[in-house]
Amino acid sequence: MKSRLILHVSLAALAAFCIGRAPAASINDVYLLGPDSEAHPGVPQGKVSDWEKLPSEAYPGTLHDFCVYVPAQYDPAAAASLMIFQDGQAWMRPTGDIRAPFVFDNLIYRREIPVTIVVFINPGRQSDQPVATGSEWGDHSSNRPQEYNALDDKYAKVVVDELMPVINQRYNISKNPDDHAIGGASSGGIAAFTVAWHMPDQFHKVLSTVGSFVNIRGGDAYPDLIRGADAKPIRVYLLDGVNDNRGIRGKATGAPYDPRWDWHALNIKMLSSLKEKGYDVNYCWGIGPHSQNMAGAMLPEMLRWLWRDYPRPDDPHDNANRVLYTVEEPAPRADAPAAKP
Repeated sequence: MKSRLILHVSLAALAAFCIGRAPAASINDVYLLGPDSEAHPGVPQGKVSDWEKLPSEAYPGTLHDFCVYVPAQYDPAAAASLMIFQDGQAWMRPTGDIRAPFVFDNLIYRREIPVTIVVFINPGRQSDQPVATGSEWGDHSSNRPQEYNALDDKYAKVVVDELMPVINQRYNISKNPDDHAIGGASSGGIAAFTVAWHMPDQFHKVLSTVGSFVNIRGGDAYPDLIRGADAKPIRVYLLDGVNDNRGIRGKATGAPYDPRWDWHALNIKMLSSLKEKGYDVNYCWGIGPHSQNMAGAMLPEMLRWLWRDYPRPDDPHDNANRVLYTVEEPAPRADAPAAKP
């Protein structure tokens, strides 16, 4: 087996030499997770709860699966910030493209973002429908297309009226909307923006990656809606790639182009309208397709930007905010067995 493998590798190398270059990497392969997306010795790790089911009144007959990340530094005596991710299963998986819990571990440890409770919530589904997975986020097996892409306030009610009361009951969450962020990818990206759009008294920070501001449920109307309304106190980070879905309706030669289905062009229009109205907005246009790889590479920087001005006193005579945010090891129990020599 070993000699056969060497032969295969040698033939591949010879073929690459003969054509003058190595085989090109796929676009997703150029976006790599960095050290902020990995676990490191000495960095306190938060805990992710088991998944729970949240019944919905906004969408009767459905329930929303959710779990909660609690950082090791969380102290119930001090109000924590809050972030909610749509399509939670995709953002929290420790072997996925994002690995958000590791990112929060590392950034909180270095005091680059505040202590933050993170909620990962999946789209609503009926009890007999399958749980969302990495290969099926729910577009074909849940209420995701309607909940996430519609521009009404029904999904915002799920978040604010159904989910947040549960979280507020369990944890000491800041009541200041400056301390509340919401994010998502694709349809979850437009859903995050829609929640903040309808509930700016609850969320002042939005993170959208490859956001579906297209005509799935009329989402391409947002640039005009933004221009026609008073600016809301929302800080927005938009991430997209020039290889996102580009509105070519079909694969045949000469297939028609529909600008209302061009993900990247409409993300650019979102940016333009937000800038025109004076929003606090940042963006990254990469080369990525409609995937999470670029978001995984960029998540640490996006979070730093969203939380860049969280209250953090700076006193040259007090280094309390200039040391790593460690956590004291719990004292050994009195009845614990003695350590072996």
